Amino acid sequence: MARMRVLIIEDERALTEVVVFNLEKEGYEVIVAHDGQEGLRKAQTQLPDLILLDLMLPILGGLDVCRELRAGERTRDIPIVMLTAKAEETDQLVGFSLGADDYVTKPFSIKVLLQRIKALHRRVEGTVEPADIVEHMGVRIDRVRHRALVDGKEIDLTPTEFRLLECLVRQPGRAFTRHQLMDSAIGDGAVVLERTIDVHIKTLRRKLGTADLIETVRGVGYRFREGANA
Repeated sequence: MARMRVLIIEDERALTEVVVFNLEKEGYEVIVAHDGQEGLRKAQTQLPDLILLDLMLPILGGLDVCRELRAGERTRDIPIVMLTAKAEETDQLVGFSLGADDYVTKPFSIKVLLQRIKALHRRVEGTVEPADIVEHMGVRIDRVRHRALVDGKEIDLTPTEFRLLECLVRQPGRAFTRHQLMDSAIGDGAVVLERTIDVHIKTLRRKLGTADLIETVRGVGYRFREGANA
């Protein structure tokens, strides 16, 4: 089986060396870039299985790299873990809104980072596959082709948005807490804010073209509408 390829986009060379050493010890193939422009180019040409992306980068910032990756046809589904010294809530929310899959704040434990990478990889690989296609209220989710359609028209979703919408559509009428949605869409053990889900829901409603399909359940979280309104 081919080794998982990880691209590290990080300008702190000492930190990069430590991460590279530990990833290679775990059997990963590692690619390194020390600025955002070089990292974006390597992501587009070498198509890694996962990207560790620093937020504060020379030439091209991490948020801009993330935005470009999610806009690219070949790179939009690559899982992204953001690495940053910034712990402000707004930075985390902006990162997730642009399509980051997880967020690790420096200084971090290498053991924790490896656990996050393995968890993301397991989620992408999907050890237990539900039905490949699910459809409700005009929304169609195709897991195999990674496509989401509304009334036959495809909508462009980030990987996290896709998983979140799939979770809701598969069980219409069920009220999910924000923690349940975070575990399903972002990953169990990910240290994120509850408001992150609110950001994703707001974006999903806009992309679906209506706020009616995803209902707010006060004091709980969200649910996908079960049927036509009376």
